[in-house]
Amino acid sequence: MRVPISHFTLIALGLSPVHVLAADTLSTNGISTCLTGAEIQVQKLDVTYTRSTRVVVFDVAGTNEKQQNVTASLSVYAYGNEIYSKSFDPCGSENHVEELCPGKFDQNGNSFAYDTDLFFLDEVPSGVFQATGSQEIPESFASQIPAIAFAIPDLDGQVKLELKSKDDIHEVACIETQLSNGKSAQMPSVTYAAAGVAGAALAMSGLSIIGAAGHPGAVSSSPGFGDVMGWFHSMATNGMLSVNYPTVYRSFTKNFAFSTGLIPWGQMQQSIDNFRKSTGGNLTENSYDFLRNATLEFSNGSSTDTSSKVKRGFNLIIGAADLGIRDVSTSYSANSTSGEASDDTVKKVVSGIEAWAEQLTIPQANIFMTCLLIFAIVIAAITVGILLLKVILELWALYGSFPAKLTNFRKDYWGLLARTITNLILLLYGIWVLYCVYQLTGGDSWAAKVLAVVTLVIFTGVLLFFGLRIWYVARKYKASQGDASGLYEDTETWRKYSLFYDNYKKDYWWLFVPAIVYMFVKGVIIAAGNGHGLVQSAGQLIVEALMLALLLWYRPYVAKSSQWINISIQVVRVLSVACVLIFVEELGLSQTTKTVTGIVLIVVQSALTGILAILIAANAIILCVRENPHAKRRREASKLKELFGLFGMLTTGVLLRKNEP
Repeated sequence: MRVPISHFTLIALGLSPVHVLAADTLSTNGISTCLTGAEIQVQKLDVTYTRSTRVVVFDVAGTNEKQQNVTASLSVYAYGNEIYSKSFDPCGSENHVEELCPGKFDQNGNSFAYDTDLFFLDEVPSGVFQATGSQEIPESFASQIPAIAFAIPDLDGQVKLELKSKDDIHEVACIETQLSNGKSAQMPSVTYAAAGVAGAALAMSGLSIIGAAGHPGAVSSSPGFGDVMGWFHSMATNGMLSVNYPTVYRSFTKNFAFSTGLIPWGQMQQSIDNFRKSTGGNLTENSYDFLRNATLEFSNGSSTDTSSKVKRGFNLIIGAADLGIRDVSTSYSANSTSGEASDDTVKKVVSGIEAWAEQLTIPQANIFMTCLLIFAIVIAAITVGILLLKVILELWALYGSFPAKLTNFRKDYWGLLARTITNLILLLYGIWVLYCVYQLTGGDSWAAKVLAVVTLVIFTGVLLFFGLRIWYVARKYKASQGDASGLYEDTETWRKYSLFYDNYKKDYWWLFVPAIVYMFVKGVIIAAGNGHGLVQSAGQLIVEALMLALLLWYRPYVAKSSQWINISIQVVRVLSVACVLIFVEELGLSQTTKTVTGIVLIVVQSALTGILAILIAANAIILCVRENPHAKRRREASKLKELFGLFGMLTTGVLLRKNEP
């Protein structure tokens, strides 16, 4: 039975995807049966090939109802296309691999290591069998594995092995497995770099606000923190739809999960599980502990394992490095139950938002609570940070020369805190709507659903309050001044409400309203349409296209840089959703087309992210070498005032001389 496993390893490990293992390794990733009621069952199959040593390390376990002669049929697929197919006799002379062909067992089923002097059978023994060991691959076989197979991230490869009885040619087993080369588009370095870009944008936005302190109508630099996080949200949500993503793009979108509040944290997930359990939640297949030992299977047939499986892959490679003698240890028992050979992992078919979150080891029922707790932690950190800043400023005012432009920060602690929290709500509103609606439609804890309703009402109420308040103030200014320019010119009004419209031209202050509606509708479409990829994709495409048309028609931003940056981001959003439509199952496009589209998406989205990072760096350099324009404007106004004062004094002196008797 184990010969086909070795044979398929040699041929098929030339294609591979997903795990984060060591360099230049190929390994199996999960196993599934493709035959109902198979007589031969394989419950465990871990095979790893190390390129540098040409060694295959394997761990196989399964059961067989009866002893029987078999033939094997091996098929290898890459990106949905069959690239290799062969039928062979597992113990025949042409494809014989002696270490893995069944050997002799004593009548009691005791296990022993194979020896090359033993004779071999061409039949699979009955009962429970298990084998672990290693085999050095001949150079003639190893050289046939293309080097690119070890380099392409998330290479979409599958292997299908069918066993047929020699007696009546009926199928007795069918095994499918994914392949991995240890390379993935999901990398911690990408996440750290993205977080660094967001942090730099936040710092630049803060410095821009400080530089414009006390100056109504000042425009912050672009791209700002909101621009960057909004773009990261778009890339993350592009991976949440119920479509057949190519593996490489699904992995890429996970790099930006942090921007949506989904941060893997084991202790937090276990606490949420306990909370759900006490409030009506079902943890059977929806908990952190379950996911740690689960294999996730996606709608396109690919799969991925959790961290515990990755560790096992590391152990296999380490074991291969230590082997001096290539041997196989095998056990067989005709009296054992099938349960003794089973692996401790389970399989779970996932798609959509559930698939995206559970790859991060976050159960789908924990999504909202995870975001809520992360939000609470961020709010607590902001509160403590602003309080600490106030303490520092108070001490500075007592014992040093206090800068005048920091006076507002010192005197307006609660106002600053309220505006910061409101800004955070505005930033996260689209994601919050998505998670709340998803919790209400797919959650299992009544307490979590109550929290989702309460927080969604509060967030929507806060934004609705400010929207109505700004509309009322603008109406007052129009009645008294003829336009709404007071929103930009009045210092107190600007300080309170400018976070909603500071980048818009005076005539388009109201555009923050359709922007909020855009975020709300987009979140509802993704969450309520979960499980219906075509509805999600088409709905998003319509919403994104309408937003792009709005920006192109009005061009509402004050600064030209903001104008083109935001329009460019929106164009890429529309193109991204249009590309995601290609992944929709109903369209029936080939896996190769989907993979090429996924790679194009990664290139375009990465390029835009890189451009944003470059612009942030350019803004930082400009801020350091160029005089603050607001300070320059204030200085020029002061000089002009002094000039007018001097002119007035001279005029008065001339008049006095003329009036002298």
